[in-house]
Amino acid sequence: IPAPPRNPLHVTKIALFSPHATPVSFRHSPFIPLITPFPSRSHTTAPTIAGAILGLIFFLPLIILSSPVWVPAGTLVFIVTAGFLSVCGFGVALVAALSWMYRYFRGLHPPGSDRVDYARTRIYDTASHVKDYARDYRGYLQSKVKDAAPGA
Repeated sequence: IPAPPRNPLHVTKIALFSPHATPVSFRHSPFIPLITPFPSRSHTTAPTIAGAILGLIFFLPLIILSSPVWVPAGTLVFIVTAGFLSVCGFGVALVAALSWMYRYFRGLHPPGSDRVDYARTRIYDTASHVKDYARDYRGYLQSKVKDAAPGA
């Protein structure tokens, strides 16, 4: 039985994907394939810039004449967009805060709950120290009042 004829395209595809088929310069310099498209891009950059400049020159009078319309319209669009995005941002922040508080009060220990607990105990300790100091100071003031007015 004769062997089936070999497809030359199949052999070519295999030869292209073998590691020995790649030239040595491309294997050792990975930046060469990145640099090669730039000459073709430079041929398209100049006409694009020239077209933009010519378009600006031709349409500048129209832009200047219509600016009383599009400047307030652009300002209004900017303000509405900024307001919408800020309301959305505040809404997301509110949902995140409420979710954190729900998990905190349910005892699920969300991130940062240890700092809140530390701050709460610190405030409680400070308040109790102030209360004790006020109680001691009140006794001190009452003794001073009795010294100033012995019959009172």
